[in-house]
Amino acid sequence: MAGRVPAFPGSGNRGLKEKNLLDKEYIKLGISPVNWTNDDMPELGDEISWEQCVSEAAEAGFAGTEIGHKYPVDWAELKYGMAEKGLVAFNAWMSTYFVSKPYKDNIKAFRMFLDKMKYLGASTVMVSEQGNSIQARDIPVISPQKPVFTLDELAIVAKGYDEMGHIALNDGIYLTVHHHMGTAVETLVEIDQLMDRTSPDRVFLLFDSAHSFFAGDDPEELLKKYVSRTRVVHAKDIRKNVLAQVEKNGWSFKKAVLNGIFTVVGDGDIEFEPLFKILSDADYKGWICAEAEQDPAKANPLEYAKLGMAKLRELTLL
Repeated sequence: MAGRVPAFPGSGNRGLKEKNLLDKEYIKLGISPVNWTNDDMPELGDEISWEQCVSEAAEAGFAGTEIGHKYPVDWAELKYGMAEKGLVAFNAWMSTYFVSKPYKDNIKAFRMFLDKMKYLGASTVMVSEQGNSIQARDIPVISPQKPVFTLDELAIVAKGYDEMGHIALNDGIYLTVHHHMGTAVETLVEIDQLMDRTSPDRVFLLFDSAHSFFAGDDPEELLKKYVSRTRVVHAKDIRKNVLAQVEKNGWSFKKAVLNGIFTVVGDGDIEFEPLFKILSDADYKGWICAEAEQDPAKANPLEYAKLGMAKLRELTLL
């Protein structure tokens, strides 16, 4: 592999079972800026500056953040501002449109995106196919209207992700697929279909505990199956009482978020101890990211960041 060695080499042979998972040689704890300002619904947290976001992330004790829409577009300003708070930009979302736009346009956009991430010193990037996504639309997120790939669409997305994964590795960065509600890579079956068609040496997984639960799957089953291909963990909790309302009332993904479907790790109904045992047994190395898409007017971001950090510190001391 050309380029630098990725900052976190994934699952390895040195055991973590006798080590503290919080050891900075193996694990770093990060947080997503959507806890402060929401990318899908910019009106949530629109009054919050990116400076407040990174300052409070640092105050809560996190080592880095993902990149959100409020962050500076100027690369140097962003890198300097993060470093000033002792943080790194370790990961960022990129939407792909292989099923709706020309293949070469997606690859060109990814190369430009990757140049920025390499400059910032990121170890991973996350991608999601949005060409037929309903996550931003006023459509019931749990319904027959959910997008499903045709065989041709699945083939082109798999081909694109394989090529993007190869490009990313040449820059020492892992390409991870974010399974996400409202997309055609949502359920365990759909994750299997994509993973089976992509190279395990090029395409990796961003494991999201809450999206797995939301999709009706068992997060433990998903993580056990793909822990060796997992390069980022989104430790995100879910409120079952809100999920019941989503199912009963046919809410969209955005309405589910507005009504508090997600919260920080340890504040909802997912059992995280078994998930972290899987990570420990697999000698997981990489970022664990606290994420909770909430309305900051209802859930104070700093308070919830500290709550999430407290639970992560508890979990990573197994």
